[in-house]
Amino acid sequence: MNSLIFKSTARLLFWAMLVASLVILWRGHNQPGGGFVGGLVAAMAFGVVALSQDVQVARRRLRVHPVALTGLGVLLAVLSGLPGMWRGAGFLTHQWLVFDNGFKLSTTLVFDVGVYCSVMGGMLCLVLRLYEDDAADSQARRNPQEQEAQP
Repeated sequence: MNSLIFKSTARLLFWAMLVASLVILWRGHNQPGGGFVGGLVAAMAFGVVALSQDVQVARRRLRVHPVALTGLGVLLAVLSGLPGMWRGAGFLTHQWLVFDNGFKLSTTLVFDVGVYCSVMGGMLCLVLRLYEDDAADSQARRNPQEQEAQP
C-alpha cells in the first residue's frame, strides 16, 4: 500500500497492538480467552506491518518462523499439563505457585502463552502467505512480458 498516512501510523499501530495483545494475554490468564484473542491481535499487528511496508519487513520483525512459533506454542501447552499429572491430578489440572508477596504464577498462564504462540504462528503463516501471493499477482499484472519470457 502506498499511503503515506498508513505507513506512518502503522509503526505506532504495530507497537500499540503488540502491547494490547500482551495486556489481553495477561488479563485472560485468570479468565477464558486471553491467549487466543491476544494471539490474534499480535498476528494482526504483524499483518499491519506486512500490508503497510512489505512481507519481508514483517518477517524480519518477527525474527522467528511462524511454524516454529506454532510448534513452541503447542509444546508449551502440552508442558503446562504435566505438573498436574506429577502431583497426582489429571492432565491439564492447573497448579499454582504462590510467592510470599502475594504474586501467583500458574500453569494456566503457561497454557495461555502456548495458545498465544500457536494462534499467532498459525495466523501469521496464513496472513503472510496471502500477502506474498497477492504481491506476486500484482507484480505479474504489472509486468506481463516478464512472465511470458520466463520458462
